[in-house]
Amino acid sequence: MSVLLDLRNYVREHKSTSLLDLSNKFRMSPEAVRGMMQHWEQKGLVRQQNDDTSCGGCVVTSGCQSCMSQITFERYIWVG
Repeated sequence: MSVLLDLRNYVREHKSTSLLDLSNKFRMSPEAVRGMMQHWEQKGLVRQQNDDTSCGGCVVTSGCQSCMSQITFERYIWVG
């Protein structure tokens, strides 16, 4: 239960954060974090947002691969 509350508090404090940031901060797989964040979404405290406007397609064109995973663009916004 502590991690669940820690995730909530982190998003509340930062107002917006990515799934990748949460995964790295709490040393958990993105899938595990996503599952826990669904709890807070159902309570109406956070909203998931996919921010795909940040990428100009560099993976395909220049091969930088810095944003190859969708988790980079999956964000959680505090709405509580």
